Amino acid sequence: MPDPSAASPVQPLATTRCGILRGTTEDGVTVFRAVPYAAPPAGALRFQPPAPPAAWTGERDASAHGPIAPQPPSRLRMAMGDFSCPQSEDCLTLTIWTPAADAARRPVLIWFHGGAFMSGAGSLPWYSGATMARRGDMVVVGVNYRLGALGFMHLPGVSQANLGILDQFAALEWVHGQIAAFGGDPDNVTVAGQSAGGFSVLAMLAVPRSRALFRRAIAQSAPFGRMLRSTSAAADNGNKLAELLVITSPEQWLRVPATDIVAAQSKLTMATAQFANAVPPFTPVADHELFGDELVPAALAGAAERDVMVGHTRDEMAAFFSIDERVKTASPEAIAGRFRDYFGAAAGEAMAEYRSRARGPAPAQLLGELTGDALFAGGTFAFAERVAALGRPAHVFRFDWTAPGNAFGACHCSEIPFVFNNLGSWQAPMLTGGDPGAMQVLAQQMQDAWIAFARTGDPAHPGLPAWPRFARERQTMLFDTPSRVEADPAGRARWPHWP
Repeated sequence: MPDPSAASPVQPLATTRCGILRGTTEDGVTVFRAVPYAAPPAGALRFQPPAPPAAWTGERDASAHGPIAPQPPSRLRMAMGDFSCPQSEDCLTLTIWTPAADAARRPVLIWFHGGAFMSGAGSLPWYSGATMARRGDMVVVGVNYRLGALGFMHLPGVSQANLGILDQFAALEWVHGQIAAFGGDPDNVTVAGQSAGGFSVLAMLAVPRSRALFRRAIAQSAPFGRMLRSTSAAADNGNKLAELLVITSPEQWLRVPATDIVAAQSKLTMATAQFANAVPPFTPVADHELFGDELVPAALAGAAERDVMVGHTRDEMAAFFSIDERVKTASPEAIAGRFRDYFGAAAGEAMAEYRSRARGPAPAQLLGELTGDALFAGGTFAFAERVAALGRPAHVFRFDWTAPGNAFGACHCSEIPFVFNNLGSWQAPMLTGGDPGAMQVLAQQMQDAWIAFARTGDPAHPGLPAWPRFARERQTMLFDTPSRVEADPAGRARWPHWP
């Protein structure tokens, strides 16, 4: 007689409009991987808006990850660690973590990864939603979307702008229409993202079509100081890429291997990099179809209708500048030039202010403070101030934790392992030297805040000090050991030259 304990576990199923998915159960959480939300954007569909996925018969195996979007190595691998995954244009997929594929209608959080629109994937172990799904009794969705030139090149006659953003919108529409089959509530969706993903959250707030599909928004380290590229500048980069690839006709773009496009894109990125301001060549564009010239005012219109949480890390640029030899050895003249770029005639006063509060005299620290404020912190606080002025609730945070003696400080991306509370999934130099027990306490505090916000629109919970809405006092939660709330930690009230 067979031993019942030896029987294979029942694999969870979910029925979508395209067919049945067969997932897996891991540590008490049901996971569906490589779930297609759009057709593979390859062949004739390369450089086209996302098309609906094809239906299938029988059960589709959703237990293993699919490929990620074609991309170069991450610029931040020295701080975050590296990853290696199969790459393919067949990448428009989701990873879904849920306590159960039932009818419970749980809150849903959709994660849009960062990587400067050049690298990353929502399916990476870094962004595992397993712990959040289990502890928060909610559904977490990671999104893969097109990157680099394949997702963001604007070249008339070849590719329209913002295809990667359209991918994200298609994923949001898919989740809204089908997440109930995975135990999620389509009427309680939170969109969240970091860096390029934070920008994407602002884009979703800005466009009525997308913001109708979610209730709440979390923008982490959104690059407010690096918004939309003009169509002419975008087309110029597209033409430069064509020259590198020796492409002379639109038809050739459909035949050139994706690996060649990525390699040429990397050469263009290096060729166009500027001192202390390396802007990727393929980013969202003010195409006057999806976006106008200014994204933030449109995003504010969306924030007037949605719950918003925004924040950044204290030392955003440390991951970039601490390994940039040109910045580390910058001359006083070069530093003064960057201050003039931002402040003009007030550059001297601004430099004196920054030197008085910089955490060290090195050029990388001074330029890091300046650029971090200009790209991230200044815009974060300005956005929150304008949301508060509209009478809408906004919650603001800054991530201050840093491992003792770690040169990366509280750098760009350093809050992510704590939000997902999956520190064991990271082999990141930016975490080296931290006390494991204290880190775990902070991870639980932060994840519980994200869970509470996704549930109610308020990140406060018993494990944190009282976290008021952002108002005239500019109350900001500083995540650290211990976490605490401070009024106006960036000093906006006392300094008139904030970028």
